[in-house]
Amino acid sequence: MTPPNIESSTREERLEFVRNEWQCLNNCRLCGKCHFLKGKNEEELYADYIEGKKSYREITMKIRDNR
Repeated sequence: MTPPNIESSTREERLEFVRNEWQCLNNCRLCGKCHFLKGKNEEELYADYIEGKKSYREITMKIRDNR
């Protein structure tokens, strides 16, 4: 899914997107979401996106670069 644009979405819409995007699939061997998040809470990692301060892509790239 495409993340809601900061300029045209509400905080609640962005929070719902993050929660849905990173929802556990209960299949760790195939999913990889937990590995990408490095055991951290998705709402904390994407807090600046949820608050409308940074783009979803910008935060995702930062997480990837910190591997």
